[in-house]
Amino acid sequence: MYNTHRFALALCGLLLAACCGAQTRFTNCSAAFLDNKMVVDDYSPTGKCSLPDTATGELTVCTADLSPQGSHPVDQIKFKVAIRDQQTGTLTMFSNETFKRVDIRNILSRCRKGDHIVLITMVDEYALPHNEILVK
Repeated sequence: MYNTHRFALALCGLLLAACCGAQTRFTNCSAAFLDNKMVVDDYSPTGKCSLPDTATGELTVCTADLSPQGSHPVDQIKFKVAIRDQQTGTLTMFSNETFKRVDIRNILSRCRKGDHIVLITMVDEYALPHNEILVK
C-alpha cells in the first residue's frame, strides 16, 4: 500500500511538471526580417510573407517590437532553413547549419518561383506564426 501511494505521488508530480513546463512554450513572438524590415505584410492571422526571387539582404529571425509606428527587430534567435518545392510539396533542408543571419541570395539560389522558404526556430520559447516565405 505504501509503495502504491509513493507511485501515485510520483506520477502526480510528473504530471504537474509536464503541465507547468508546457506553459513556457511559445511565450515570445518573433518574425522574419530582411535587412531589419519585417517580411510579413501584416502581423496578424491573415498576414502573408513573400519576397521576389531577386531580393537581396540579410535574413534574420528576431523577437519583435510591434508598435503602431512600425515593427523593429529586437533580439536575433537561432533558426534553420528549409525549402518547400512548389511542384511536389517536398520539404528539404537548405543547410545543416543553424543561423542567426543568412544572406537571402544564398537561399534564393536554390529556389524557384512558387517555392516557399520555411524558417524553423530552434527553441520552442519563440512563436513564429509567419514561418513560410513565398518566392515570387
